[in-house]
Amino acid sequence: MTRRSNTVSRRTVLTASLAAPVATWLGSTFTSPASATPATKPGRGPVKWDHHLRSTPDNLHWGGFPIDATPGVTMKSGEVVRVDALSQQGLTGTMSPVDYMAQFGIKPKDVLADGIAFWETLAARRAANQNYGGGHILTGPVYVKGAEPGDTLAIEYLALDTRVDYGFNGTSPTSGVMATTYPGWRVGDVPLDIPSDLQSRTHMYRTGIWHGKEVVHFSNTVKIPTHKFMGTIAVASPTGEFVGATADAPPPATGVQSSTEPGKFGGNMDNRDLTIGTTLYLPVWQPGGLLFMGDSHSVQGDGEVSQTAVEHSLSGTFRITVLKNTPNVLPWAETDTDWLIMGIDWDLDRATKIAVQKTIDFLGRTQKMSVAEAFSFASLAVNYHVSEVVDKTQVVTGYIPKSVFHH
Repeated sequence: MTRRSNTVSRRTVLTASLAAPVATWLGSTFTSPASATPATKPGRGPVKWDHHLRSTPDNLHWGGFPIDATPGVTMKSGEVVRVDALSQQGLTGTMSPVDYMAQFGIKPKDVLADGIAFWETLAARRAANQNYGGGHILTGPVYVKGAEPGDTLAIEYLALDTRVDYGFNGTSPTSGVMATTYPGWRVGDVPLDIPSDLQSRTHMYRTGIWHGKEVVHFSNTVKIPTHKFMGTIAVASPTGEFVGATADAPPPATGVQSSTEPGKFGGNMDNRDLTIGTTLYLPVWQPGGLLFMGDSHSVQGDGEVSQTAVEHSLSGTFRITVLKNTPNVLPWAETDTDWLIMGIDWDLDRATKIAVQKTIDFLGRTQKMSVAEAFSFASLAVNYHVSEVVDKTQVVTGYIPKSVFHH
């Protein structure tokens, strides 16, 4: 095994020419992992892991990120963890998962046993006030030794695999951006003409291999390549701080951050590019970080405009490393080709402004650009994507291309 040194030597924190300036921006380099299991490069063959966090009821949380949850896994910085995630589709209602799935032709043997086991705990969770307001089923938390407030977790996405060959997408006359509660709604807007039958509003899509690639079989003539990711990935939020449906929302009655609204802890960002080969950086607010994930998707377009992606149970493999003494304000990420700078706010225009301001800050620290130069560069070379617009707080992501820098 090759140990990482305490100098800058990381795979993607930066390209070699940019390692030093970004390490300066982060404040320190990676801690040296004591016993990380070697893994293949992201997306290239089987990936080994040190820990496997299964989606059994004791490791699952309904709709929020409780900061006092017992860790499902405790790991060292630099180790690799495999996490099983459950789609919430059909697992949080009054109808049993087997009966629900049967409506779509899914056989009982193809319904995940851990999903059924979770459904059987719903009554007890409601009685214990452990429905935290969001709709997601979340696996976790992962406790990373040595992680403390003021640090950052670097989460490398090494593998993502479908657990079943089906997923669901929802559409209704007033879901997603068509909702009467959506900021863009105006009096007189006409709902979409969508019939009320189950199959018109809940779409079950099969996945499989087509011409050598995994696809979503949208129809006989339309095949959408899968692009798997965890829609929700979060650290435990700061004590006593909450992000609600509006900027002036009161604290939740449960005292637990809901999984609906993303925030500085990450959460329901629904960023389709947080996938294999990406590294996500989340600020640490609680000892150990306490990482939760779920709301897994097999494919989604930017925006997630109907309210859901193809909601699909997945397993993911991640290397998690502690960046000591690296205070961070908002989540950000990087791929081999881009740095991804996120702005999050209830107002889409405000989220865009935050993403641009963070871009300017990033370029100033890493490229020594003046504010004027960075603002100009952002307008010329940075692409701003609306990652999601349907989760109360909205996410805009700026993509800074690495290829234009020739140091």
